[in-house]
Amino acid sequence: MNGTERGDFSEIPKLDVSALYGTDEGAIAATAAEMRGHLETTGFLYVVGHPITTGQIEAVRAMGKRFFALSEDEKAKIQIDKNFRGYLKFAGSTIVTSSVEQVSKPNQSESIFFMHEVAEDDPRAIAGLPLQGPNQWPDAEVLPGFRETIEAYVEAMTVLGRKMASAIAISLGLPADSLNRYFEDPTTFLRLLHYPPQPPEDGLFGSAPHTDYGFITLLAQDDVGGLEVLNKNGDWVAAPPVPGAFVMNVGDILARWSNDLFVSTPHRVINSSGRERYSQPFFFDPSMDETIKVLEPCIGPDGQEKYEPILYRDYLMERIDKNYHYRKKAAEQAT
Repeated sequence: MNGTERGDFSEIPKLDVSALYGTDEGAIAATAAEMRGHLETTGFLYVVGHPITTGQIEAVRAMGKRFFALSEDEKAKIQIDKNFRGYLKFAGSTIVTSSVEQVSKPNQSESIFFMHEVAEDDPRAIAGLPLQGPNQWPDAEVLPGFRETIEAYVEAMTVLGRKMASAIAISLGLPADSLNRYFEDPTTFLRLLHYPPQPPEDGLFGSAPHTDYGFITLLAQDDVGGLEVLNKNGDWVAAPPVPGAFVMNVGDILARWSNDLFVSTPHRVINSSGRERYSQPFFFDPSMDETIKVLEPCIGPDGQEKYEPILYRDYLMERIDKNYHYRKKAAEQAT
């Protein structure tokens, strides 16, 4: 059972968001209020009642499996680039920014990243702004239909992300569209992950204990399990797969935006199942050019703002540069 205090939970709650796709303002407000309670106490919830089909989710997972089954040479053709798009080889990241644990061993996973699409001739790409450039795609002859499947899924997930942002605004007593300008050109990441079975070893994780950087994460899991969430008692609570549900969690930038009203809860992955694990987190974040300042309804009677305003680009790049090996090497070579 879950309590009402921050971090007081022993299971991950479930929220039906079907009302957010309708026009009944009362039902939308009730859903938003229920969601606020979960974001204040758990920071995690299962999202059900959305229109994204199991078939869409599984089609993306199937494409990921096909990609990860390719040869290392084939995958390396789209090796992750300076714009954070492409294939990240196994053990290519170590979460040194973890606030939960002293992490020294790399994550036991491989992955491929897709971000919001930015054409080569886009002024942002021409100017060399961070993380602004085109996605990298596997050869269409090698993986036919891959790009189309991914792009359709990202489009549907972006709509869901906007619905959740609107509900968050409503939950704070703000107009439904009050956060829209921050997401006119959202920063989005779809990361397809493959976790091979990992050996039992102290300090070794599929994904080391961490909090997410951004606004919200919407995760689709396979049936293997392994995701765990930290409660206030220091217990790791399992977040087992629920068919058709996304696991949503608060990211650091939403916690910061809300003056810590909403909790960015530490979580980890340990794949002790003996099976291959596949997951597909979608990260829905503000535009890189937006400044994040504590929202007025989140300022208490004392008028205290716990955080100074920060440009989202600066905040994000600091964390990416510290946690991903290829970026650390590039930074060292540039000095």
